[in-house]
Amino acid sequence: MSLSDDLEVGTYLEVAEATEAGHDERPDSRFEARRPANGSEATRDAVAVIDFGSQYSQLIARRVREHHVYCELIPHDAPRARLDAIQPRGFILSGGPASVYAEDAPLIPQSVLDSGKPILGICYGMQALAYQLGGEVEPSSRREYGPAVVHVSEPAAAIFHDLPGEFGVWMSHGDVVRRLPPNFRSAAISDNSPAAAMWNGNGLIGLQFHPEVVHTSYGSQLIGNFLKDVCGCTGNWTTASFVEETIEAIRREVGSGRVICALSGGVDSAVVAVLVHRAIGEQLTCIFVDNGLLRAGEPRRVVDTFEQHLGMHLVHVDAADSFLGRLAGVTDPEEKRRIVGDEFIRIFAQEARKLGHIDFLAQGTLYPDVIESTSHDTASAASRIKTHHNVGLPENLPFRLIEPLRYLFKDEVREVGAALNLPEEIVWRHPFPGPGLSIRVLGEVTEARLETLRAADAIVMDEVRAAGLYRQLWQSFAVLTPVRTVGVMGDFRTYGNVVAVRMVSSQDAMTADWARVPYEMLRPLSSRIVNEVPDVNRVVYDITSKPPGTIEWE
Repeated sequence: MSLSDDLEVGTYLEVAEATEAGHDERPDSRFEARRPANGSEATRDAVAVIDFGSQYSQLIARRVREHHVYCELIPHDAPRARLDAIQPRGFILSGGPASVYAEDAPLIPQSVLDSGKPILGICYGMQALAYQLGGEVEPSSRREYGPAVVHVSEPAAAIFHDLPGEFGVWMSHGDVVRRLPPNFRSAAISDNSPAAAMWNGNGLIGLQFHPEVVHTSYGSQLIGNFLKDVCGCTGNWTTASFVEETIEAIRREVGSGRVICALSGGVDSAVVAVLVHRAIGEQLTCIFVDNGLLRAGEPRRVVDTFEQHLGMHLVHVDAADSFLGRLAGVTDPEEKRRIVGDEFIRIFAQEARKLGHIDFLAQGTLYPDVIESTSHDTASAASRIKTHHNVGLPENLPFRLIEPLRYLFKDEVREVGAALNLPEEIVWRHPFPGPGLSIRVLGEVTEARLETLRAADAIVMDEVRAAGLYRQLWQSFAVLTPVRTVGVMGDFRTYGNVVAVRMVSSQDAMTADWARVPYEMLRPLSSRIVNEVPDVNRVVYDITSKPPGTIEWE
């Protein structure tokens, strides 16, 4: 399922429509919304991050975006057209697990080296830059991993502008640059790296350490110096410019066509719906399928928000009985996912057919969805973690896709939602899995067990908000386990359910850490669940990070 909180319907609807509804298939009809822009493509600030497979590659992209400079993470072996499409002002080369001198090691595209534009190589990116420009890279006698201190030897290098002469960094490398390429000189040193940074006196720079991670002091300033002082970026990619350009792009592409959008109540689908609605108004129809697997009060909130407050045309389908009927007796989590998806196909396609001819489907694909679904011939760059159903769509769609968030991270989507004046409870709603509570009820899903979970989950939300932690946490929720334990309540022995509480901190859900929340919050939370939720007599707190665990239990 998607990292986003929506049950996106691209694959579901197009398969159902193509096979059941008799729409004409149009092989060239797929429309991917324009990349975010500010003014003309030629004047927009942008850089390309060339990905060599580093675990930190996505962090580089996020750090660049924080300086209001647009960027994309592009595999090292991608066609040149991918680079040309964003017209970058400069390039950042990521780290990676390979050794640049090894056979078949990934290399910097020659078009990048020949471009004459600024280049910042990070870790493996620096080694590749040195190697391909005539320097020497070899294994280090001592691997340098973890915190280190670098001493700046070339303060004139623009990337070190306004930085102290020495500062802490994060190293992660086993190779070192032993001989610099012609016309380069060392710009910083560390105990184990005679060239912890290198510089050619112009726009080519290498850093052996990782400025993108929080463990590097002044890391954001280093990246900002490269973007502004070296590449000449002005930081003109803003939320306001994104909203304006995206609405205009949607209006231009849709014309007089009709669009459908699936609403889940989450921020991704909500932002997509508002962007499309502002572009084309009544040509948009939103479909909200209540599968009976949502949290307490959510169906009513979705209807009130989009139908009454935002004035959208909303089709509300109460399909709880249908979903629960198909889930009866099912305990395998993958089978639950399959059933929920399959039932969604049937119901959503059925409702869409009632609307007549549809030209476009709007959906909330996010950039992490695209990155995680990327597959390459080599295992180096952005290797596929999992295929997201709203990314890997067949070519022959019965309508065209509108994906205005395809190049945004979750925090950027929230910024857009706030700029669109969406209600705070939608903008900051914690991510929610597509299969809903069916994968938080471990074991068989019944109405009674769902009600138990909803009651416990509502208490978790109450206490998290009361502690002022809701916006600090990536997700917080309750899980109803299939375990029953002995307890004592009053003078009576009980044999009740165990509820697990999960709270995590994260930036993008690709990694997550369990949240160190105050005991003063956990105490009333546990007490309330045990006392207010029937047949629950024990609460446990999950302290597993991702990896090795996942955020959801199923």
